[in-house]
Amino acid sequence: MRPQQRYKKGVNMNTKSYYISNIHCSHCVNTIETELCDLNGVHEVSVNLETKQVDITYELPATEEIIIKTLREIGYPPQE
Repeated sequence: MRPQQRYKKGVNMNTKSYYISNIHCSHCVNTIETELCDLNGVHEVSVNLETKQVDITYELPATEEIIIKTLREIGYPPQE
């Protein structure tokens, strides 16, 4: 899958990767990408269906806590 981009990358970017065990299909991928890209400060989201890995590039006002909370709320809690 191609990463979804919404904004130009800034200087204070953070990138995090999460393993999410219950990613099973393209609908799961689309849901995660859509919901995370709607967060203010999230610039790029890439979901790999095979590895069940989600890579997120973000800056403030988005935080790791907000991203994890959003993933849990939509039914895709990351493994810690």
